Parts: sequence; C-alpha cells; structure tokens
Amino acid sequence: MAKDVLCEVNNCTYWKSGNQCEADRIYVVSHKGERANRTEETDCKTFEPLG
Repeated sequence: MAKDVLCEVNNCTYWKSGNQCEADRIYVVSHKGERANRTEETDCKTFEPLG
C-alpha cells in the first residue's frame, strides 16, 4: 500500500500542506467499467469539497 498519497486539489477536505492526502482510504473509479486505459478515464470518489 502506498505510504504517501499526493493530491493537488487544495479545496478537498482531505488535502494538507505539501499536497498530501490525509484520507484513511482512497476510492478511484473508471468511466469505462472495471478497466481504464488512461488517467482521464478515472475519477477520485474520495474528494469532498471544503465546506
């Protein structure tokens, strides 16, 4: 498992200084079913806007 998860979306609840993600787990989905061929075919469902 990755020890450092980087994120540049600084308006996410889980973002912290140094572009670190402090979420307990990350959930990534594909637009194409169970397989993705490119980064653009995925989304991070962990994202929660600051609020």
